[in-house]
Amino acid sequence: MILYEHPFNERIRTYLRLEYLLGRFEHLLLRSSEIDHHFALTTLFEIVDVGGRSDLKSDILKELDRHKHQFNSYRGNPSVSEEVLDELLMKIDKCQTGFNTVGSRIGNCVNDNDFLSSLRNRVGIPGGTCAFDLPAYHAWKQLDPDERRQHILKWSEPLKALNDSVILLMRLLRESGAPQRVIATNGQFQQALPQGRFQLMRVFINPALGLVPEISGNRMMVWVRLINQNWDGKPQASAENAEFEIELCS
Repeated sequence: MILYEHPFNERIRTYLRLEYLLGRFEHLLLRSSEIDHHFALTTLFEIVDVGGRSDLKSDILKELDRHKHQFNSYRGNPSVSEEVLDELLMKIDKCQTGFNTVGSRIGNCVNDNDFLSSLRNRVGIPGGTCAFDLPAYHAWKQLDPDERRQHILKWSEPLKALNDSVILLMRLLRESGAPQRVIATNGQFQQALPQGRFQLMRVFINPALGLVPEISGNRMMVWVRLINQNWDGKPQASAENAEFEIELCS
């Protein structure tokens, strides 16, 4: 199954982007070539751009606090494991403490570093990081891979709390969904939603169908239009009935 996710509000849209960028950053950092570490740094700059929103810190702390109150209300419920509950609440407390400390300093890891700031100013220019443009950066890329990796880990340290918080919040959101099988009649599916209840829609499609979903929606209604994707030409809307799976997460 291929998974497609569609956010219903700007906050979840930001979390998904951060989750994608943070995952890419971690993947590139594990590699050793100078090209991979170059793109790890450009990804770091993207994370700072997305994570530097002034309202992001308050949004994340409010969401963590909401989940904390919700799970605390399960105390004494015989169907809930106290051990699992304690472990989850401990993770929430850890994220709250860590992000409350560094949340407002996410951009500083780049802005306060002259080497990174000069690189950030050049990466948007085609070919702007050539050796003759940035000799210091060229010298840095010649360092041992482990030394480069340690530098990047040090520079990105303030992002760890952001990474932990976003991963936890998205995990809790996804776990709130329940799968259901639906049918797109003549290639189209729509469903009314209780206003404000759901924040994320997950769509699972069998790759053997050769269909790609175009998803649009808001807090009250969601539409899925299935497309026959022609990789060498113009895509065509499907007119066939097709079964797939959705999850609505609150």
